Amino acid sequence: MSELLKIENLHAEIDGKEILHGVDLKIEKGEIHAIMGRNGSGKSTFSNTIMGHPAYKVSKGNIVFNGQVINELKTNERAKLGLFLGFQYPLSIPGVTVANFLRQAIKAIKGETVSPKDFRKLLYEKMDDLEIDHAFATRYVNEGFSGGEKKRMEILQMALLEPKLAILDEPDSGLDIDSLKLVTTSINKFKETNPEMSLILITHYQRILDHVKPQFVHVVSEGKVVESGGPELALELEKRGYDWLTDREVSSV
Repeated sequence: MSELLKIENLHAEIDGKEILHGVDLKIEKGEIHAIMGRNGSGKSTFSNTIMGHPAYKVSKGNIVFNGQVINELKTNERAKLGLFLGFQYPLSIPGVTVANFLRQAIKAIKGETVSPKDFRKLLYEKMDDLEIDHAFATRYVNEGFSGGEKKRMEILQMALLEPKLAILDEPDSGLDIDSLKLVTTSINKFKETNPEMSLILITHYQRILDHVKPQFVHVVSEGKVVESGGPELALELEKRGYDWLTDREVSSV
């Protein structure tokens, strides 16, 4: 294993308001990390900052990806290096089919112009791997999709782009039990065939971690990582809630 992502004392702000107050995190190749926390704790700010969302400004610290400081790189430049972000609320793109969107994504990120025939073969192979119906390819991106279909669209995109590090922002958001199983099965199948890819799962709840098993769990509160541990930390949070950590911090002062 070797270090893929190193976050050093990361401070980030939006509209002049600092949201992240010194985040430190290291991720090795092939690892799965879960980041948990309440609403408003800074989880989504963390993911958007790593991906280079222009609204989020790094005011202090460094984001080091594969040995390169990427603080100043644009989002598309980070994507070309191998970063991928799956959104909590993916946007619909009326009039653009899934197939056309994904073919253009490959061209933009990998710099490869794939013939329609070769792309169709590749797309159908990935869809078969993830047990996604081929008819999905002719639909407009996320238009009329269920919550589970939107999330599986993100996983299909990830499978085609083959990132070095994928950040999935609340992939369990709005999913029922059956949809959660379909989405997590897709994630696990892709991870099995890409063992060196690292994965960050951002979530409120432990339930997704029953299906996608992290080696490390980190809890974010008020823009900082306040606790890190193994999978047992998520189980403890499920039993005691986030107040458990807050109360513990207060009692230790």
